[in-house]
Amino acid sequence: MLTLLHVREAKMLDRRSFMATAATAGVLAPSGAAAFAASMQPAAMPATGLYDSNEDAYWAALRKQFLIPENVVNLNNGTVGSSPRPVLKAVFDSYELTEQMTQPASEDYPIWGYGPWVEFRKPFADFMGASVDQMAILRNCTEANSYVANGFDMKAGDEVLISDEEHGSGEQPWNLRAKRYGIIVKKFATPKAPKGPDEILNRINDAITPRTRIIFVSHISTATGVILPAKQIATLARSKGIISAFDGAHVPGMMAVNLNDIGCDLYTGSMHKWLFAPKGTGFLYLRNEDVMNRVWNTVATGGWDDPTRKADRYMQIGSSNIPTMMGLNASVAFAQSIGIDRIERRHRYLADYLHAAMVERGAQSWTSPDPAMRCAIATVNVPPVSRMELQDWLWKTQHIRVRGGEPSKLRLSTPYYLSKADIDRFLEQFDAFRKMKGIA
Repeated sequence: MLTLLHVREAKMLDRRSFMATAATAGVLAPSGAAAFAASMQPAAMPATGLYDSNEDAYWAALRKQFLIPENVVNLNNGTVGSSPRPVLKAVFDSYELTEQMTQPASEDYPIWGYGPWVEFRKPFADFMGASVDQMAILRNCTEANSYVANGFDMKAGDEVLISDEEHGSGEQPWNLRAKRYGIIVKKFATPKAPKGPDEILNRINDAITPRTRIIFVSHISTATGVILPAKQIATLARSKGIISAFDGAHVPGMMAVNLNDIGCDLYTGSMHKWLFAPKGTGFLYLRNEDVMNRVWNTVATGGWDDPTRKADRYMQIGSSNIPTMMGLNASVAFAQSIGIDRIERRHRYLADYLHAAMVERGAQSWTSPDPAMRCAIATVNVPPVSRMELQDWLWKTQHIRVRGGEPSKLRLSTPYYLSKADIDRFLEQFDAFRKMKGIA
């Protein structure tokens, strides 16, 4: 099968011709075309040693790898990240090469979804502390969660235990299974804010019944940003003969993780948030063959029933996009060039700074007073501020993105390329909004 590892480097697209065509067709105004063409010019990576000599300058240099305009502050990386230039270049170059349809063998095509594609699975598996045999690359976390909920062997009356803070793509596949096949979806309440890991562990332990077959919870809560004690939850589940499964949509690229060290049975996630991979990248991790034998495929094509393929058999999903996979490899390489430990420290520093500033303004923390239980998401409750009114005002008038929940919850994400000045700008505008609304 075609890879881009042993072929000549593709020439860059003739973007002037592309932009002229696009502008003629009304796709982009001339000014927009020029801006796009300029944005795709290479940007230099930070100089060796800059981090040690001037950390602020280092992160400012990395900021230039992202196409986000300088006047935009993105505090909603928790929904979707922005792919940096090296990732976009890998995708564009791959399209230019693969769409020539000159693959060396007569059965080679620019698609994945049928073969093993170890060259795409292994870099990400290594990054996540897993082996290639444990890792299936899918299209998003929703798809991976659906594989778990639809495929895990259960019968009517069996229980899945989830938290009350699961994302819709984590909860709804189980609700579908319950409606169709009669399993029971049981929830435990997550404290707001948990003072320590034991508060969560105790609630899970108290909610387990003789019918509990699987515990399915987020590693990092999408609602509050709380980091759940995954390793302890997996140990608890194993001690009771229960399968442990985690929705890790926010983990890859946010903080260091070693899936095999956690000891969980199943783990899902997306790479388009904190790893800044192309949209349409997700994964399913399965710990060993015993677990794989308990999870049926949801999508099936040739190879789905061959146990020797291990996790690869869950990748047999039909025609999918090779350039997306090249972008995934580039996103892993980009993160490794910075260092995940360095990234995690930066995430925690920015989130702690923002969290403390909001608490000083009277906000109620819904993340955790324990800094170890948060990383790059700080969630606060700010009544009587209307979250949606604030969110729209910030974006439309100040070019600041935030996200939250009704009526007054703000979920604030802090990707590493932000500066303290970006956060201070948000804080100033938050204060200005409250003053405008007459809120003390």
